[in-house]
Amino acid sequence: MKKKRIKVLLIAALTASALGTGCGGAGTVQGETVPESVAQVESAYSQAVPGTDVKTNVITPDTEIRQLENGLSAVRYDGDDWFSQFLEQGGASSDSEVVGFITGQLQLGAADIGFETEGFGCSTLAVKNREGEALFGRNFDWENCEAMIVQSAPSDGYASISTVNMDFIQSGYGAGLSELPDEMRALIALYAPLDGMNEKGLAVSVNMIQDSAVINQNTGKPDVTTTTAIRLMLDRAADVEEALALLQQYDLHSSMGMMVHFALADKSGRSVAVEYINDEMVVTDTPALTNFYLTPGEKQGIGTSQSHTRYEILMKRLAEAGTMSVEEVRDALDSVSKDNFGEFESTEWSIVFNLEQGEARYYHRENYDNSYGFQVKK
Repeated sequence: MKKKRIKVLLIAALTASALGTGCGGAGTVQGETVPESVAQVESAYSQAVPGTDVKTNVITPDTEIRQLENGLSAVRYDGDDWFSQFLEQGGASSDSEVVGFITGQLQLGAADIGFETEGFGCSTLAVKNREGEALFGRNFDWENCEAMIVQSAPSDGYASISTVNMDFIQSGYGAGLSELPDEMRALIALYAPLDGMNEKGLAVSVNMIQDSAVINQNTGKPDVTTTTAIRLMLDRAADVEEALALLQQYDLHSSMGMMVHFALADKSGRSVAVEYINDEMVVTDTPALTNFYLTPGEKQGIGTSQSHTRYEILMKRLAEAGTMSVEEVRDALDSVSKDNFGEFESTEWSIVFNLEQGEARYYHRENYDNSYGFQVKK
């Protein structure tokens, strides 16, 4: 797929003093050794999950970016994220406008920030466990990247956990992003989530569709991009119905110039796909979503052939199981991970959310015998 790139040149200069205060370490690259201090922290938090074969590292993020392993970190953002002001001033109709708002608030400058990607593949499924609790699973397929898990609890919104591919941001910014203080990096990441769950039990994921069309609504409503729409729903929607109502109040514009659709699920067990056909929002009830259109009509089925295969595998597992445990959702995600197909370099992360309990379990780069556990609460 042709590389899509959006960049914006900012005006003010980053001062040496700004770079020298509270700086987080740069992300590691594939093949580097995890520092001993990180390994010790992981060991201290590691515990076996009762009745399972999985080791879970229980993580409580703080405001300093913490490297969990090569290519995976976690952080908590405290304080004002300015998202209400972002919406009040009309939102943004492009990634460059989002970046302009953030850097204006931070008074950054002389930095070349952009969102960039060559496309990504994803799979999601929603199912209840034997206790009747709603679970939501998600794979993010791409090349090796720096993934960041971000927890936040805004004063005027719901607490949430979300996942960000920092390479989507770093691609335009270069080495300068890793030199910013941790708080600034976490704030930027808040505006670029690709999936997440909030304290009310709403889960959101964005999946790409390989189609030349883009979403560019223009009805005079305030504007949001793909990633800021996810932030909007996580911060302000308690369930699928509220999320859909919120989306109807804004004009959506595709981030990075890519066609996408959303998977939404809540703790009642409802799960839907939200697609945009000729800039009209269409909602389809479905327990699974990959990378082709589900909406009946001219677009139905458009997407990669492999995405159809992954969808069929997930639907078969759901039909056969009826209910699933966290481990069975994990295994379903494993069954459609990149090692089974080779289309993408890596399934960078897999997540299983328990929407009733507010629990998130992350698996990194298809190591399904090790997970990182998070609890979402205010």
